[in-house]
Amino acid sequence: MNKIVKNTIILAAITIVAGCLLGLVYEITKAPIAQAQENAKQDAYRTVLADAAEFAAYDAFDASEASDVLLEAGYESDDITEVAAAKDASGNDMGYVITVTSHEGYGGDIQISVGILSDGTVKGIEMLSISETAGLGMKATEADFKDQFKDKQVEKFTYTKSGEDGDDKIDALSGATITTNAVTNAVDSALVYFQNVLGGSAQ
Repeated sequence: MNKIVKNTIILAAITIVAGCLLGLVYEITKAPIAQAQENAKQDAYRTVLADAAEFAAYDAFDASEASDVLLEAGYESDDITEVAAAKDASGNDMGYVITVTSHEGYGGDIQISVGILSDGTVKGIEMLSISETAGLGMKATEADFKDQFKDKQVEKFTYTKSGEDGDDKIDALSGATITTNAVTNAVDSALVYFQNVLGGSAQ
C-alpha cells in the first residue's frame, strides 16, 4: 500500500513539474512567436501593396458584418479575418490589405492577403498559410499563378481551363482545380468586402 502511495506522489510531482515547465516554455516563446507572425504578416502586406508607406489595423472591421456580406454574395466557405488600411508617404489612405481564410483548399484552409487600391485595383495576393499538394496545388504560391491577379481592376475573377483571355480570367493550375477555385473565391471574397463595406468599386 505504501508503495502505491509513494508511486502516486512521484507521478503527481512529475506531472506538476512537467506542467510548470511547459507553462514556462510557453511564456518564454509566446512573445517571439507573436513577433514572428506579425513580421510575416507585415512582409505579406508589403508584398501585396508595395507602394504603401505604412499599414494600420482598420478599426471599423466587424467580423460578423463581413460574414453576413460574404454569405449574401454566396461565399459560404470564406472568412474575412483581418483588414489593414494602407497609407502612402504623405499619410493619405491608398487602399487596403484584406486577409481571407478559405475553407475550400484540398489540403486544408488557405489564408491569403489581398492588396486592393482605393480604385478597386488588385495590386497583388500573397499566401499566409497553405498546405496543398506538392507540385500541384502548391504551385499557387508561385509568381506565375499569383501574378495573374496583379494590377487587375475587375468586379470579380473566374478561373478557366481553356486559356480564355480577359483581365478577369485566371488560368487554372493543372491538376489542382480545387486549389485554383479556393484561391480565386478568396480573392473574390476580398473584392466583395471591399465593394460592399469599404465603399470601393471596380471603376
